[in-house]
Amino acid sequence: MKFFIDTANLDQIREAQELGVLDGVTTNPSLMAKEGITGTANILNHYKKICEIVTGDVSAEVIATDYKGIIDEGERLADLHPQIVVKVPMIRDGVKALNYFADKGIKTNCTLVFSAGQALLAAKAGATYVSPFIGRLDDVSTDGMALIKQIVTIYANYLFETQILAASVRHPMHIIQCAESGADVVTCPLSAITALLNHPLTDIGLEKFLADYRKGNS
Repeated sequence: MKFFIDTANLDQIREAQELGVLDGVTTNPSLMAKEGITGTANILNHYKKICEIVTGDVSAEVIATDYKGIIDEGERLADLHPQIVVKVPMIRDGVKALNYFADKGIKTNCTLVFSAGQALLAAKAGATYVSPFIGRLDDVSTDGMALIKQIVTIYANYLFETQILAASVRHPMHIIQCAESGADVVTCPLSAITALLNHPLTDIGLEKFLADYRKGNS
């Protein structure tokens, strides 16, 4: 399973890259704004900076919601760097744009997916990735992981090449559950990834090993 970090913070991206487990980055307008990145020129330049840090795919989201606008903006994003994946919303014109981009060989990430039917349409249209938002489904008392399992089954039935990119991942158990369910990618905050490092028995065991070593070398 691939690990993507969901942020626009360059320091966090570098930390995840240095950890040796990072496969890519996802961003959105809210994450850009959180880092104080505003204005088209600044946002485009920030995407380039991210691509200089990581070696994998970097999802860059379009703002337009009409077909022509999505195409124009998506092509401009794709021209920034070979690692850019054009992030397109799950709307009617977005699906049409997915098909256009697929024909042009431009990688895409269909975002804001909340149902198996939406994921099926995205795959049929040729999306490179589909992003079901499991945390946001949990927020409204719907089982986000059940959706991941549904999509895994449907894609396996018909050998779709679209990768399932589990988004809105909130904590380490989400990551484990996605791995158990067969998601191709998880995208999450750095804190969720580093939380996988932690276990109290590891800390206790290491302290005992070090204490025994010190006894033998005192």
